Amino acid sequence: MYEDNVGRIHRLMYSKVGNRPDAEDLTSQVFVTALRSLRTTASVGEVRAYLLATARTVLAGHWQRTLGRQVTVIDLDIDTAALEDGAARGGEQHNGRAEERTARILAALPERHRQILTLRFLLGHDVREAAAEMGITVANAKVLQHRALRKAAALDQTPTA
Repeated sequence: MYEDNVGRIHRLMYSKVGNRPDAEDLTSQVFVTALRSLRTTASVGEVRAYLLATARTVLAGHWQRTLGRQVTVIDLDIDTAALEDGAARGGEQHNGRAEERTARILAALPERHRQILTLRFLLGHDVREAAAEMGITVANAKVLQHRALRKAAALDQTPTA
């Protein structure tokens, strides 16, 4: 079950959080949580549905801990297609919209917020690397990242014209 689904769940988590370390941690959490109560006799479809439901819960918990509220939802229509072995239908169009949305949010952030989020989530730096690049302490980088994520989440909720 793990080998058949780990790639799918990891791709899904990566698409939601945007960085490998968090995606790997969340993928692990999904399997640890799901395997406690998942029947080994379940069909492939049942396993995938259960893992998707578990992923939704794990992701909601992640955002709750990170931002104090849920900001990412797993859309069954879009994200189920992304879990298929091949490329998701309309994936290039979906990625283009995500890139535009990301660029719009980043452009609206103050420079230091934009910089920490770019280093952490677009370039994949860990907190220490991002702090060193910005010339600040790790503790300051964590606070800055937290504030930047909150501001970005608020901007994402703001309707666009």
